[in-house]
Amino acid sequence: MIESKSEQEIKIMSEGGKILSRIIERINRQIKPGISTQELETIAQDLMAQEKVTSAFKDYHGFPGYICCSVNEEIVHGIPSKEKVLQDADIISIDIGIIYRDYYVDAAFTAPVGEVEPRKLRLLKVTHQALQKGISKARINNRLSDISYAIQRHVESNKFSVVREFVGHGIGKYLHEDPQIPNYGLPQRGPVLKKGMVLAIEPMVNMGSWEVELLDNGWTAVTKDRLPSAHFEHTIAVTENGPQILTK
Repeated sequence: MIESKSEQEIKIMSEGGKILSRIIERINRQIKPGISTQELETIAQDLMAQEKVTSAFKDYHGFPGYICCSVNEEIVHGIPSKEKVLQDADIISIDIGIIYRDYYVDAAFTAPVGEVEPRKLRLLKVTHQALQKGISKARINNRLSDISYAIQRHVESNKFSVVREFVGHGIGKYLHEDPQIPNYGLPQRGPVLKKGMVLAIEPMVNMGSWEVELLDNGWTAVTKDRLPSAHFEHTIAVTENGPQILTK
């Protein structure tokens, strides 16, 4: 069942979203060649402590990190590691969620590391644009798949592919709530969007094939062809005035 949130609940999640945005901004400033993903994890852990919030991911179904750090062909759920040191021309996706006053907010971004080739930069740009296209469809009386269709259409028109194994989701008192939000599909399908729905919209886009594989660690998903992947996410609320980005 898809639960709509009250204005007070959305206000709390917006406050949490502002905190998460501050944390993301400060992590992003530290991304550079020579830093390990474990160091980014430690920075995130310290920032969460300073902001008095809890990681949404640490120990969630056994996940070992406070954040997900996915590099190059890693799509999602990259585990922070001292051995994974960022190199010039890499891209890194940081997925991060927090719990604030018993509510979850979730966001992700992909950043270039040093000098990055134009094709990778275009992948990042198109994925971020696809997120914006999806968010623009999160309006009262649209249907859920209008979000999915807008994302897929933009990605594929730019000659990239949308990951199909992983989806966006509802969010609130729990990290993953109904509905699931695929990043592909036909328009005008699924539930009608209503005021108060809060959604984590998160296109994952591959440079090559949409197919994925799971690494032996049981968490990290990578592109089957080992070409790069990008990931952007915002938590948004469906309101009478259109979509409200809570993690902006």
